[in-house]
Amino acid sequence: MSETRTPVRPTGRGAARQTVTISFAGFNRAWAAWIGDRLERRGVRVVYVRWDSPAEETLVDLLRGLSLAEGRVLILVSERYFQLGPRTFEEWNAALREVVAPDPGKFAAVSVTSTQVPAAIAVLAPVDLTNMGADEAERRLLDRLDLPTEARPSAEGSRGPRFPASMPEVWGGVPRRNTRFTGREPVLNEAYHLLQGSEPGAGVITLHGMPGVGKTQLAAEYVYRFGSEYDVVWWVNAESRVTYRRVLAELSTKLGLATGDEYGERLRAVRDALRRGSPYSRWLLILDGADEPEQIWDLVPTGPGHVIITSRNPEWGEHNSKLLEVNVYDRDESVAFVRRRAPRLTEQEADQLAEALEDLPLLLDQTAGWLNDSDLSVEDYIALLEDGVDPDVVKVSADFPLAFQTAWAILLNKLRETVPESVDLLRLCTFFAPGFIPVRLLREMSTEDLPEQLTRLFDDPLLWNKAINQLRQYSVVRLESHEAGSEEIPSPGEAVYLHRMVHQIVGKDMPEASRREFIDVVRRALAEADPGRPTDTRNWEAYAELVPHLKYADVLNSTDRKVQNLVLNCLRYMWWAGEYTSGWKLGRRTVNAWRELLGESDTRVWEATHHYANLLRSAGRFEDTEAIDREAMEHLRRGGERSLEYLRAANGLGADLRELARYEEALELDDWLYPAYRELLGEQDSRTLNALNNKGYTLRLMGRYEEAMEADRQTLETRRLVLTGRHLMTLFSEVSYSIDLRLLGRYAEAESNNLRTVREYSHVGGLGSPDALRAQLNLALCQLRTGERASAGALLTQVLDGYERKLGENHLRTLSAAVSHSCFNREHGDIDLARETSESILARYEQLLAEGHPFTVGARANQALVLRNVGEREAAHVLIEQALAGMTAAVGEYHPYTLGCAVNASALRNLIGETESAAELSRTTVARATETLGRTHPLTLSARVAHAADLRGLRSRQQAEKVEQEALSDLEATLGRQHVHTISARARNRPYWDFEPQAS
Repeated sequence: MSETRTPVRPTGRGAARQTVTISFAGFNRAWAAWIGDRLERRGVRVVYVRWDSPAEETLVDLLRGLSLAEGRVLILVSERYFQLGPRTFEEWNAALREVVAPDPGKFAAVSVTSTQVPAAIAVLAPVDLTNMGADEAERRLLDRLDLPTEARPSAEGSRGPRFPASMPEVWGGVPRRNTRFTGREPVLNEAYHLLQGSEPGAGVITLHGMPGVGKTQLAAEYVYRFGSEYDVVWWVNAESRVTYRRVLAELSTKLGLATGDEYGERLRAVRDALRRGSPYSRWLLILDGADEPEQIWDLVPTGPGHVIITSRNPEWGEHNSKLLEVNVYDRDESVAFVRRRAPRLTEQEADQLAEALEDLPLLLDQTAGWLNDSDLSVEDYIALLEDGVDPDVVKVSADFPLAFQTAWAILLNKLRETVPESVDLLRLCTFFAPGFIPVRLLREMSTEDLPEQLTRLFDDPLLWNKAINQLRQYSVVRLESHEAGSEEIPSPGEAVYLHRMVHQIVGKDMPEASRREFIDVVRRALAEADPGRPTDTRNWEAYAELVPHLKYADVLNSTDRKVQNLVLNCLRYMWWAGEYTSGWKLGRRTVNAWRELLGESDTRVWEATHHYANLLRSAGRFEDTEAIDREAMEHLRRGGERSLEYLRAANGLGADLRELARYEEALELDDWLYPAYRELLGEQDSRTLNALNNKGYTLRLMGRYEEAMEADRQTLETRRLVLTGRHLMTLFSEVSYSIDLRLLGRYAEAESNNLRTVREYSHVGGLGSPDALRAQLNLALCQLRTGERASAGALLTQVLDGYERKLGENHLRTLSAAVSHSCFNREHGDIDLARETSESILARYEQLLAEGHPFTVGARANQALVLRNVGEREAAHVLIEQALAGMTAAVGEYHPYTLGCAVNASALRNLIGETESAAELSRTTVARATETLGRTHPLTLSARVAHAADLRGLRSRQQAEKVEQEALSDLEATLGRQHVHTISARARNRPYWDFEPQAS
């Protein structure tokens, strides 16, 4: 064999650059990209030629065609290069000796495989690039092409593809590579070009097609071919929203993001990091099995990276995704795949099998796998397909095409003949959700009272592994790691992946006796896996894993108490974790099923109803929850109005009424609930104190701040006595009391108290929880009132960011922080940003709340101030008048919300020249504010200063002077001579009022 080396040389007359043509199998595209990048950085022109080997052309002709390529031809030696066709090693040896050996200078090679290749490859003198680092591999590559090997500076700002033997910085959940992957080159290339050519934020494609066509395998192959161009590759099971949120949230740790334990917060942090491209901008997210776009479309990240979705549903095209349809194999792909899967079959036999199974990849994979191990000929197998099998042995649902039914019946019979336990295990898997199935739960459960054959299967590790490996060998299941980011080879004891179509086929028409037996086993396994404390965030991962399987195990029709407790705990978990929509849907199904199964009077029905209402209320369905809670109260009244179940339902109704802004009704209920709890449980019971806390909240919403402060003070003092000073409920009451102080104008006292509470929160769980953010929001508003604008602005931004991460943009608490942040920007920051956010806030309130809700009306009042500041006086005037009328209708003319709107309305009337109307409104406002809040309350003082300005507008200077001096005197006495409000009034700056929603 010649060892002569021919340097890379210019080709063609006057060519200035050296040229290398890289010939590679599509499977090794990542190597080709890296090698090409290394060469281009040294000034070499690179031409990429993907090697194909159509059966109708001889290898000699194909190689001669390759020898005509420009420059030196560099062949990437791998087993896949020689399997295309497929061709025998004898054919390759003959062709290499005939074409390459006479002209060794034209060809060169590098080897990226350690498996056996044709012996005649030696004529290419390949150098091995496996089992080494990138630097050594590059040195060997350059040496083989006789290029200089001294270090070259990297191209500035260009990172290029990653060395294929090294993993991306973040890698998780990706299935192992299918070494038998065949064809699909046009789809892979189109997917690549669509993603690479997309604008930032639009790099989303959906691989859609019927079950069994290989959408998941295609996405996995894309990852391995093009993954070297990404720093983050994260695979997410997207078959349910709960699972999707859990797995995507796990990415937060891998990205090094500082977040709390709740999935909602971690998920929002991940989406924000991906959107910003920090710390990584080259990311690839695969959402596998996303068949219901409406469940997760709103959670699909945007940003500089790319998203690949696999789905049966083409409706993804309506959600900012480009569609790529995945069809069954072309016949030549089917033949190539079958021959790779079953080498004993000839090309003709492979063609016959492909035609019989309609070129469906999943069936080809499973059937060819066991045919290769069987003595059955393809001809006999096809005869079985045509003649059918005994339906009494194995039944397969008639919902599937005849070829599918019969092929699966044959396969299941084959499994039962070889390892009968594998069929039992497969049937058990159909009572879990399709996709990721945690079969370890079966092995971890108690085997007491289980059927004998299952006890033997679960207790014998060898038999267990044999059953799973038999299913895996025939591609019925694939092994999966338990952890999303695990890079270890999965154990047969952990989890398997069951394709949805296989799940449906096996699950249909199972004998009724087997169905009852197996479903009971899976229910017990799920119940025994219940951690038991859904409020503990450390258990949320376990609950997120259990929830998707409840439906398929039909747990709602179980009379087992442990199974029913699992359902209730899952509902509680979904509320605590923020899974409101999925949660209320499960809650509704639970209530309906248990009413029929257990009867209306069963306590578990009403406990489920309670959780259902909580989830529905948190999802913003307040009118629906009112109806549910009223129905519950009506039913539970039969057990007495002093029963704890009845009081719990009444407490839920109070929450509904507060959210619906029906404050008078809520207070009437609070006035009854608190004494009822106190009489039944005593003054120090937590439920009694919760009732008193709710009463304080209702009073605050009604603008009765003195009474609210008294209720909150009483709650706080009792909680301090019964609990500890750092107990979370005590800290919550501390903040409520500080809010009351601030709303009464006692700013310094409120700030001092609240600052201490924020410090306490930092010691007991950190500052990221919703209640800790509530404390910080009040502290920021206290700082704003005392003139500490810089620190207030920074804290408002921090709080809003925290709420958006923790609860999402549409939660009422988030909107409360957004309102204050927008108001701050209007007066002290970016007016354009203030306008944009104010409009967004108003739109979200209009979507969440009923027309006429005071929070929506208040947001309009704030928007009017923005319009005033940008010079749109007429529009501002129209909007504030609408707000004043709307607030009067919502909460009455004496409520502080209405009085604040009136202060702003009088200012705008004055501004557009309606001075008499402005003066009359400000006079009336002063009188009502004095009656409601007192003469020296800050809102009353603002109204008095405003009235003085309106009197000056009427040329009533003497009266205006008197009103102004009295107001200034009271401001100095109440807030101090140097307070920002006093200084502003002294400078005759017209006061305004910011609407501030009390969301908790």
